[in-house]
Amino acid sequence: MSGHDNIFNTETDAVADFAFNAQVAQVFDDMLGRSVPFYGEMQRMIAEMAAEYAVKGTRVYDLGCSTGTTLLNLGRAIEREVSFVGLDYSAEMLDKCREKLKQHGFDRPHELSCADLNNPLKIENASVVLMVLTLQFIRPIHRERLLREIYAGLQEGGCLILIEKVLGGSSLLNRQFIKFYYDFKRRNGYSELEIAQKREALENVLVPYSVDENRDLLLRQGFRHCDTFFKWYNFAGLVAVK
Repeated sequence: MSGHDNIFNTETDAVADFAFNAQVAQVFDDMLGRSVPFYGEMQRMIAEMAAEYAVKGTRVYDLGCSTGTTLLNLGRAIEREVSFVGLDYSAEMLDKCREKLKQHGFDRPHELSCADLNNPLKIENASVVLMVLTLQFIRPIHRERLLREIYAGLQEGGCLILIEKVLGGSSLLNRQFIKFYYDFKRRNGYSELEIAQKREALENVLVPYSVDENRDLLLRQGFRHCDTFFKWYNFAGLVAVK
């Protein structure tokens, strides 16, 4: 059970960079539900597409699995015999993930490991790889290498599903999209102080690309098909097929 996210409701002189620490892990599900538009529908779509591409005897990877919400949804949606791999660099998030999978009786073959995706990664025998709001936190200098490793580890016909916060196509539209996004957060109970301090905390750690930049990055690795399956102002979902 997630706690209520009020991490940024106390004014501080110097806001620290956002980190996926124990404090965030305790409220992360509430934070996502109130900060990511249509998060539930995106989760449903991810599971629906993953079930279409998952192949018996292969692995389904969730890179940046956080508290395990996506793994739980995949377990319900994918009936074939696959093994699930959840990777996250935050030990506190993985602890929360293990706790949640146990609470929900998740009994599908799976492994959870701590991994920093800024470092080289070996993906093996994968039919589906997910990155849900993860690539945006990888340092830009490492993104192309990471996507190349994912592509190499995917079977022919396998897919990568990507959810990202994105930049608008022009500075005018980008400003408007951000304004509408903060309106969304206000409607979900976040104060002006919380919005401002979280924005400052994310400034140096979340680096969004535009949809076109993400698509170009995927196509450069060799993916044959790539399309946008979800878009809401400054959030987008892309699927790329090898």
